[in-house]
Amino acid sequence: MKAAVVYKKGELPKYTEFEAPTVQNENQVLLSVKAVAITNLDKGKASGKHYSSENDNQNGFVVGSDAVGLLENGTRVYARGITGTIAEKAIIDKNILVPLPEGISDAIAASLPNAVAGSAMALKFKAAIKSGETVLINGTTGFTGQMAIQLAKHYGAKKVIVTGRNEKTLKSLFALGADEVISLKQEDETIIEQLKKIHLNTPIDIVLDYLWGHPAELILTALKGNGSFTTKVRYVTIGGMAGDTIQLSSGILRSVDLQLSGSGLGSWAKEDVKLLFSEILPEMFLLAAQNKLKVNIETVPLIAVEEAWIREVSDGKRLVVIV
Repeated sequence: MKAAVVYKKGELPKYTEFEAPTVQNENQVLLSVKAVAITNLDKGKASGKHYSSENDNQNGFVVGSDAVGLLENGTRVYARGITGTIAEKAIIDKNILVPLPEGISDAIAASLPNAVAGSAMALKFKAAIKSGETVLINGTTGFTGQMAIQLAKHYGAKKVIVTGRNEKTLKSLFALGADEVISLKQEDETIIEQLKKIHLNTPIDIVLDYLWGHPAELILTALKGNGSFTTKVRYVTIGGMAGDTIQLSSGILRSVDLQLSGSGLGSWAKEDVKLLFSEILPEMFLLAAQNKLKVNIETVPLIAVEEAWIREVSDGKRLVVIV
């Protein structure tokens, strides 16, 4: 079969011939792959930099962690891969898949799950969002951040504040449901003062952070209390695009009612992951099929995967490989 294969971590995937995977037990089934999104998770695992990366395989390994495709009976599904998914064939667990509704393309369906997991799991299970709350999303100009705006409003957020560096994309986020935007290209003190003013007028209940690093330090500084009672803030880190570490003052932790947690592979309860596949993803696929979710994608053929892997995709698009 044709596949995108990495022979040494850190190298680009190669479009090449690779041995097709075979079913090993009764819980596994073969999927004829149709579309796979290229995500930061997949890039991190392929480079060896993500905490879930596996050891090197001298024979190479197929990249990609999920896919949209066809079962042998013709049913179109989304599924996580037991084997790498940017290939003509992949092995999946027959008990962990989501049938797709009519009206949604393979490419759009493939683009959604990573972004939905990266926002819905944090909103519902880590932050336990309630209707009428105010949500700050740090780093919204990417695909997942844009999905988070829409899901925050879908789950009842009264106000959504967003940050980012791409000012053109920031302006477009009002159409997705953002109520206020903050450019991270401003001076630190300006950003802190804007956040303090917002927090004073409409206290921030939830922070979803896709950046971490210095932008997170600015937000936490803005949340710092002065000795009076404070609103409880549930701060959830989801990514580290601006840096994997921060400096956090003890004074901040002692001055504000702050719940700090992370959302990602390994941090979710089994029950929550079951709900992701049984309820959350089916609902999101249906919303997309009904054009109630705005999704911005760009597609490339499998043969062009090496070039696509390093392509800079603008305006928060998700790059999807068509097999």
